[in-house]
Amino acid sequence: MEQLNIGNIKIDVVCKNIKNIHLGVYPPTGRVRIAAPLNMNKDAIRLFAVSKLGWIKRHQRRFAEQERISAREYKQRESHYFRGRRYLLHIVEKEAPPKIVLRNKTHIELYMRPGASIKKRHEIMTEWYRLQLKEQIPAIIRKWEKILQIKINDWQVKQMKTKWGSCNIEKKRIWINLELAKKPERCLEYIIVHEMIHFRERHHKDKFLFYMDKYLPNWKKLRTELNKFPASHAEWNY
Repeated sequence: MEQLNIGNIKIDVVCKNIKNIHLGVYPPTGRVRIAAPLNMNKDAIRLFAVSKLGWIKRHQRRFAEQERISAREYKQRESHYFRGRRYLLHIVEKEAPPKIVLRNKTHIELYMRPGASIKKRHEIMTEWYRLQLKEQIPAIIRKWEKILQIKINDWQVKQMKTKWGSCNIEKKRIWINLELAKKPERCLEYIIVHEMIHFRERHHKDKFLFYMDKYLPNWKKLRTELNKFPASHAEWNY
């Protein structure tokens, strides 16, 4: 991997067997990465990067301004988010199978065996988030399959570090980031619609934006809202 330095911005450059050049700015630090075709020379890559400086700085500023949650310890009265709402955690130690209970609009209860490790507590919460998200997704997909006249063959939930969602156009499959269980349902719906529209237009070009404006006119507002929500702590390894 090579690195470009443009002003005070460092850009990782990877040359791959691809047709088009791709630019990404990744959380949590705003790391910049360019994936370029093997036959593209360094001067052309640099010119491309310079032309995108404004876009890069906007995205880096967004990450810098985003509130961040420290690593969770799963202890009494710790803050946890679910569907856009903040809850205080209540730990219940009990010799019984673990479970999560939403007690009311402000408290969430974690039932676990006495002395359960932080890792085990994390696993219990993560599995609960996964199940809750899997309950939400089908109805949203069915709704938008009718609107967009698109059939989804498969969908999955997984932990992703740099994207809210992704898709495989050929297989009509979408992946949803597990972290969306913590965000408002309208933000989850925005990501699902975004990925489904890729089945009509692969790239983020004018046609893609036209479809987004047509079917989800407030998508830019939803994108801003999603990116303003507190971001979970994670170990980012690149």
